Amino acid sequence: MTEDGRSRRRRTFDDPDRTARARIRDAAIARFAAQGVAATNLKDIAADAGVSTPLVIHHFGSKEGLRAACDQYIASWIRERKTASMTAGKDLDPFLALRDALDGTPVIAYLARTIADGSPHVDQLIDEMVEDSLTYLAEGVEKGLIKPAENLREQASLICVWLLGALVLHKHVKRLLGIDLIEGDPHSLIKWMRINLEVLAKGVIAEDFYDTWRDALQAAEAQTAAERGDDADRETP
Repeated sequence: MTEDGRSRRRRTFDDPDRTARARIRDAAIARFAAQGVAATNLKDIAADAGVSTPLVIHHFGSKEGLRAACDQYIASWIRERKTASMTAGKDLDPFLALRDALDGTPVIAYLARTIADGSPHVDQLIDEMVEDSLTYLAEGVEKGLIKPAENLREQASLICVWLLGALVLHKHVKRLLGIDLIEGDPHSLIKWMRINLEVLAKGVIAEDFYDTWRDALQAAEAQTAAERGDDADRETP
């Protein structure tokens, strides 16, 4: 971890008014984001949080227990901000939302690292994010911010995979677009939001072309489903 990373972590998390549990969790998020879970030990997390290693174990049981708590916190962090955005609706101040996203919590770096590392915790985290997205999208449709989808769950799943996949490929995002998702500087995030909004709002494929392909793909999907059913019937003794 760089000296800059250590100083940023100290500025963000070393608040004497925070509980020991919160300091440990936040120190773990910073360490996991910078080094990955496997390369991080509880002793370093304890030192960053200004507590003893036994106290870390007392609160979280193990490194896996601590990681699970970090995942839950990150999911909650994202949920609160998405809910606030949908509640604000068309009155949302994008600059205020951006400043809120840059509050010092290394969410983007944490997600990029933990998704790439992979574990059952990652599956749970992504599943929770998809479920939360269903709520955001439904609220957005009600407020007229989002177009209704033919299958909301499929839409929520695909959007999550797209966005999280971009985090895993963040080096290529920086190489191709000049956007640094991990450091999360304002200029990069503004550009990233602009590009995403353009694609999501204006789309890429013409409506009539979409209608033609949708009908053809639905017919093909029905045909392959029927063929699978026929095969299953023949294989059944």
